[in-house]
Amino acid sequence: MTQPAIPATPRILTTTVGSYPLPDWLVALPSDQARSDATRVVFNIQRQAGIDLPTDGELYRFDINHPDTNGMIDYFVGSMYGVETRLGKSDWDAFATLAPMNFRRRPAGAVQSAIGEGSLNLLADCEAAAAVAGGPFKFTVTSPYMLSRTLLDNHYKNFEALTLAIADVLAAQVSDLPCACVQMDEANVTGNAQDAPLAAKAINRILDKIKVQRAVHLCFGNYGGQTIQKGEWRVLVDFLNALHVDHLVLELAHRPADDLDALKDVDRTIKLGVGVVDVKVNHIETADEIAGRIETAERKLGEGRVGWVHPDCGFWMLKRSVADRKMEALVKGRDKYLGI
Repeated sequence: MTQPAIPATPRILTTTVGSYPLPDWLVALPSDQARSDATRVVFNIQRQAGIDLPTDGELYRFDINHPDTNGMIDYFVGSMYGVETRLGKSDWDAFATLAPMNFRRRPAGAVQSAIGEGSLNLLADCEAAAAVAGGPFKFTVTSPYMLSRTLLDNHYKNFEALTLAIADVLAAQVSDLPCACVQMDEANVTGNAQDAPLAAKAINRILDKIKVQRAVHLCFGNYGGQTIQKGEWRVLVDFLNALHVDHLVLELAHRPADDLDALKDVDRTIKLGVGVVDVKVNHIETADEIAGRIETAERKLGEGRVGWVHPDCGFWMLKRSVADRKMEALVKGRDKYLGI
């Protein structure tokens, strides 16, 4: 299935990061047809707002049994062979002693044998999105490093081995995805810079198999409008430069102003995506605010470095009315800055 290419102009493109708020009617009456219809609606809303590279809203991960999450973790680990998701007190207690994720008290699963693809089928889900996309779109995949930190490892008993095993499963599924861009999502290494070499090694195993545009989204976490990870871009520049990526999708709207300064040292062959929409607040940015943030970024980074502007993270925790207006503001602000 051949998909349209990413637009070549304007010189700064707009995109969304991934998730979109679940439509109430999908939660109320879930079915495969309803999910397909909802995905079509999500694409159309973004295209009507003028977004150059929309996402499918990550509705392919929707689970009626867990409508309060966007499936960033459970969709992947719950499908993989070797991971047990029916856990009890002893599993929770064992995970708590490791404390790999301070904000998570229980594991997403326990690894009991060698990791395998199980029922994971990214191609089928991407094909379903492509059938209703109506143009070029981006498909998102959670980073193996982030996935491994949510698991209780009773098999490998080696964090690197587990992380790379997950990476190999994902790498085997991304080479023929019918989309214009595949984006890896990582929201944990930002607070664990000591693991950056391993995270880059694992992510690159997947990026190297992708045949379309390659993106990596990095943020400092977002749950209920809260920042989860404590860190700064300055200590992650070597990690960013190690990625085999075409462009980065970075949280910056909800970050200290001097975070931009560190990005001047990112390899110039990597296009920078700058977060100019804050998803942790309900405030709807004005076109002037968006244009001003883009101007600040280009003034600090240099004209030509910024290839993309976008929200800091996914929209799934916001109301649809807020998310939709933020997307409209993003496009209007970009257009105002570029004079188009």
